[in-house]
Amino acid sequence: MIIPWQELEQETLNSLIESFVLREGTDYGEHERSLEQKVNDVRRQLKSGDVVLVWSELHETVNIMPRGQIHAGQEEI
Repeated sequence: MIIPWQELEQETLNSLIESFVLREGTDYGEHERSLEQKVNDVRRQLKSGDVVLVWSELHETVNIMPRGQIHAGQEEI
């Protein structure tokens, strides 16, 4: 189920984004980016609709996923 990020408390949204960024461990290329920069990048992607917050009932977890990765019929967009 997609969670509308606009309906979350700011502190909750920040915690979810920070948790996501810290567990991703992605390589940002030649220049390392600060946690704040990474969080702002994810926030920008949420606002633009490129990524969405997804609740997994099976795993009882929230994840941030690219909108295009949501399987048809599995999530209502």
